[in-house]
Amino acid sequence: MQELLSGTGAGLVTVGFSPPEAMAALARHLGLTGPVLADPERALYRLLGLGRAPLWRVYDPLTLLYYARAALRGRSLARPVEDTRQLGGDAVAVDATVVHRWRPATPTDRADPAAVATVAVRLLAR
Repeated sequence: MQELLSGTGAGLVTVGFSPPEAMAALARHLGLTGPVLADPERALYRLLGLGRAPLWRVYDPLTLLYYARAALRGRSLARPVEDTRQLGGDAVAVDATVVHRWRPATPTDRADPAAVATVAVRLLAR
């Protein structure tokens, strides 16, 4: 996403509900250069209307099969340390006002980064 916004005047802010230390590690791992914020209370998630997925959408038959195969191959499965049902999302804000948002129906149903960047650049040009 950062590459798509380069030179446009738009910026990327990443927000997650992990503690600050975990968010900093994620930023290093992903090479994020913009602000990376921790929202453990999920205040922004609530403001954007980002809910939690039902169990059947997170742990569907294909996901359960993946974990079963991994266990059969002897891979140890780490217990999740975060809310695996929390849905993420994407938003474009102009002057601290959200002007467009994407709210997924499932954890893997995320907006295409190019689409988010296109909307951001279009709105910035107004």
